[in-house]
Amino acid sequence: MKKEERASISIMKIICVSIILILISGIGVLAVNNKLKDVKIILQNGYEMQALTSKNKVSEILEENNIVLDDNQKTIPDLNSEVSAGQSIQITDKSYNEIQIAKISEEGVETTLEELLKNYAPITEKIVVEQVAIPFETITKNQTNADESNSTNKVLQQGVEGIKEVTYKIKYQNDTEIEKTVLSENIVKEPVNKIVQVQKKATSRGSSEARTAGIATTTAVVNGETYKITAYCSCAKCCGKTTGRTASGTTATAGRTVAAPAKFAFGTKLNIGGHIYTVEDRGGAIKGNKIDIYVNSHSAALQWGVKYLPVSVAN
Repeated sequence: MKKEERASISIMKIICVSIILILISGIGVLAVNNKLKDVKIILQNGYEMQALTSKNKVSEILEENNIVLDDNQKTIPDLNSEVSAGQSIQITDKSYNEIQIAKISEEGVETTLEELLKNYAPITEKIVVEQVAIPFETITKNQTNADESNSTNKVLQQGVEGIKEVTYKIKYQNDTEIEKTVLSENIVKEPVNKIVQVQKKATSRGSSEARTAGIATTTAVVNGETYKITAYCSCAKCCGKTTGRTASGTTATAGRTVAAPAKFAFGTKLNIGGHIYTVEDRGGAIKGNKIDIYVNSHSAALQWGVKYLPVSVAN
């Protein structure tokens, strides 16, 4: 009886092994018939998954594994490529240029890939140092109230341009400058102002005009004293306030108001270079032979610069 049981058990083992071999053989035949292959898929977050597939195209393999790409994602190799066993499919971000080109293509703009890439070419930056000329100013010293026909100009000092080094950051795209930004400025050489003296024409060697011609001083002249005349406006840079109110309480007015030293009382009429002004203002720097003429804007004040003009009290 024991021998029959052992024989029965042996037969059962043989049958089981045979069934297993048949199943393995069937799976192998099925795999061969369907050409199954093992492909690795690498997701954007770095996760890797193995896929057993009979598909060839990248797009089909992703679809089979329920993987959908975002608009800003792409695959390496691309979706239309075919892969073989053992290859990998990597999902990664599109570049900025690829996204922009895709958007333009979707809008139906007719253009070539070369033109698109040209528009989205990389931007390069360079630091460039250039030397720039600084213009000089012309200062006029007027010693006379004579009209132009009876006056002459004499250059006391020639003007010389200054030099400054300017450092720029320049951006280029396709070798074309698209942006230029000043980073710093450094004065290498200060400009030298040109000084011109206006004087009466000499009538004879023995005349008083001939003796005084060419003397550039701030001493008394025929109709008054020569003053250093500057200009100011009602901005914070000039006055430290923006009210436009003068020290005498009036509203500063261009063509009328001047700031003069305390030796001139408020309301005094001054003939400055042939124009009548009224003393209505004071200033901490307005001392000695210095007068400030009120103008409407800071740019007008800068344009006026510095002039030396005769000043006298008007009758």
